[in-house]
Amino acid sequence: MDNCASGFFALATMAIVATATSLEAVGQENPGAPLPVVTVIRAVAKDIRPSISFSGRVEAIDKVELRARVDGFLEQRLFTEGQDVKDGDLLFVMEKGQYEAAVVQAEGAIESAEAGLALANIEVERQSALVAKNAAPKAQLDLATAKQREAGGNISQLRAALDRARLDLGYTDIRAPIAGRIGRSQYSVGNFVGPSSDVLATIVSQDPIYATFSVSQREILAVREKLGSTGKLGGHLSAANVFLLLANGKRYPEPGKVNFVDVTVDQGTDTVPVRAAFPNPDRVLIDGQLVDVIVEGGTAEAALLVPQAAIQIDQAGPYALVVNKENKIEVRRIEPGQVQGADLAVTKGLAAGDMVVTEGVQKVRPGQVVEPVEAKTGS
Repeated sequence: MDNCASGFFALATMAIVATATSLEAVGQENPGAPLPVVTVIRAVAKDIRPSISFSGRVEAIDKVELRARVDGFLEQRLFTEGQDVKDGDLLFVMEKGQYEAAVVQAEGAIESAEAGLALANIEVERQSALVAKNAAPKAQLDLATAKQREAGGNISQLRAALDRARLDLGYTDIRAPIAGRIGRSQYSVGNFVGPSSDVLATIVSQDPIYATFSVSQREILAVREKLGSTGKLGGHLSAANVFLLLANGKRYPEPGKVNFVDVTVDQGTDTVPVRAAFPNPDRVLIDGQLVDVIVEGGTAEAALLVPQAAIQIDQAGPYALVVNKENKIEVRRIEPGQVQGADLAVTKGLAAGDMVVTEGVQKVRPGQVVEPVEAKTGS
C-alpha cells in the first residue's frame, strides 16, 4: 500500500465509529415507512498509470541579482516593477559625468604619449644614421632606443587606462543580463549606490521553470517497484511523466520531464535531489512555490475507480456499501490501489458497473432495501 493510500486511510478512520454503529444496527424495517434514499455512483473501469508523489518546490532556471559596478547616483529607472524584461533591456541609468570625463582624459593622455613616441622614433633614426657614419657614439643610440621603448610602454598603459575608463562608463548603464520578470526595485532615483550597496533588483526567468524534489531511499525503491523499468532513478527516470498539484488541489496542465538526478545522496537527509522542467507560458508557477510532484510512468493498467468518499473502514479493513440488483445493501470488502485525484483505484472486491453508495451510508444497514439515486458525473 503506497503513501497516498495510507494517507486516505488515516483520514477515513475518523468515520469508523459512526459506520460500525450503522453496520451493526439491528431491528425490523417499518413496512409503512418510505425506503431510505441513498446516492450511488457506478464503479468505472479506466486505464491508469502507476504513480508516486513527492513534496517539491518551484525554482527558476535563472535568477540574477542586479548590482551597481561603480559608485554614483541613480538618475533613471526604466522599468515597471513586476514586468517582463528582455535580455539587454536598459533598466537603470547612473550619473555619467565623472566617467565621461575620465574617458576624455585618458584619450588626451594617449594623444600626448603618441606624440612623445613619434619624437622618440625620429631620434632613434637620427642616432642610427650618425652611428652608421661613426659620427656619434653607440651609447647615444642605446639611450634613444630606451626612450623609444619607454614611450611605447607608456602608451600601452594609457590604452589600458582608457579601456578601464570606458568600461566604468559602460557600467553606468545597467541592463538585463537575461530575459525574465523583474521584481521590486530596492532603490529610488536619486539614491547613491555602488559595489557595496544591496541588490538593486532581481530578475527571475519564467518559461521554462524547474520543480525540484528529494527522493528518499525508501521512495527510490517504491519508484522502481511502482513505475517499473521507466521508474529507475538515473537515465530511465527521464522517461516518466511528471505532473504538479497546485495549492488548490488542481493539477497543473503542463506535464514536465525529469532532466537532472544528482549523483550523490545528501547524507544529512538521506535523499537524492531530483529536478524536472515544466513549460510556464501563463506564469502560473512562481519561483519558491510549494507544490506536490507526481511522477507517473510505466504501462497503463485497467483499474476500477470509485470516489474516495465511498470507501469506509472498520476494524476488519476497508469496505464499500453496494446496492445489488434487488436494491439491497451489500458490504464489499475491497483492496485499495493508488489515489487518483478525488478517486481511489480498487484492485479487488468490486466489478465495473457496481452501484457504490457515496451518500447516506449512516442510515442503512446490510440487507436493507433502499431507493438508489445515481449521481451525475462529469458535471
